[in-house]
Order: sequence, then structure tokens, then C-alpha cells
Amino acid sequence: MINQSDRAVAVLQQLIERGELRPGSMVSERSLMELTGFGRTPIREAIQRLALSRMLRIHPSRGIEIPAISVEDQLSALEVRRATEVLAIALACERATQAERQQMRDLAASLEGEFSLEDYAETVRQTHALVIEAAHNPYLEALMTPLQALSRRFWVMHIQDEAADIGIGKAFHRRILMAIAEGDAGAATSASMELNDYLVRFALDVVSMRARPRGIAVSAP
Repeated sequence: MINQSDRAVAVLQQLIERGELRPGSMVSERSLMELTGFGRTPIREAIQRLALSRMLRIHPSRGIEIPAISVEDQLSALEVRRATEVLAIALACERATQAERQQMRDLAASLEGEFSLEDYAETVRQTHALVIEAAHNPYLEALMTPLQALSRRFWVMHIQDEAADIGIGKAFHRRILMAIAEGDAGAATSASMELNDYLVRFALDVVSMRARPRGIAVSAP
């Protein structure tokens, strides 16, 4: 059974990921209690846990900071994600139960549909959670979940063409899910690394957009 602390972590993580807790803002323990409806103890425990995963920063004299995530942070996170996701996928291909493989097929089928950005981000979270669960290694969850949430937040906050980028993401995640469901570690690893390459290009494009002089239009590639 999920306890109150775990629920508070999940809720705060989603608020951070979606940008509802604005990057760079300062919040208080009391304001988080009022926002989420959780009591002092689960919120305090959630704050400590999320601070360990760099999703927030505690400043004893000022409050709690919701840190911004820079392009450099994103690229560093993607370096670690690349290696850990390959490991998780290899383990999932080997260890996933039949029920988990069917869940992957069902989720892959649902990715054929149309999504709003918020709904798609939630489906990506479910995809990552299912792969981690199927790897059957609790240490991977502690390492990967915050990394994926922070890099997902970066993507959501900087997306320019929702339809195009959601389409790219859906294709990669369908390939990963179906390959794991079939136990094809090679195909799943290839799709995971291509997804990581796309996310790196996306982050570098953010740098290019920031450096581009205002008023200058650039044709789509």
C-alpha cells in the first residue's frame, strides 16, 4: 500500500514536472501543505526525499526553491539516463512477467491515439514506470524516476511544435514497449538510444533558439 509520504512525493513531483510549481520560485512547507492537502509530516518527508533527487533545494533561511533546469543540466541528466535506461531495458527484456508484457502491448497500442501535451507527458511517465517495474530492481527506480521527471519537465517547457514532437516521442516509445514485450533487447536498446539522441538534439536546439536574434525567422528543416 502506498503511504502518505509516497503519495506526497508523487504529487509534488508531478507539480514540479508540469511547471505548476514555477522553476526558480520559492515556496514554503505551509504553502505546499495547502496546495496538496497533505499534512506536515508527509510533506516534510517528501521535501527531504525530493531534495535528495535534486528536484528541489532547501534553503534553511529562505524556504524551498523549485530549481530551474538549464540546458547544461538537461544534457548532464541525459548522459546518465542513456546508460541507466539501457540497463533497465535489458533487465526488463529478461525479467518482465507475461502480465507486464501485456501491459506494454496495451500501452503501445494506446500511443497510436491523439494526445494533448499534458496527457502525453502522463503517458510517457507511465511508460517509464512500467519499464522500471519490469526490470525488477528497486535501485533503478530511485535513480531513474527523478532524472526522467526533470528531463521531461525541460522538454514540456521548451516544446515548440507539439504535434511534431509528440509524434516523434510516440514512435520511439511504441518501439521500446513492443520490443521489450517481445524480449528483443537489441531493438529496445536501439530505440532507447535514438530517443536519447533526439532529446539531446532538442536541448541543443533550445540553445540555438536562445542565441538567435529576435525577429529573424528560420525555415523549418
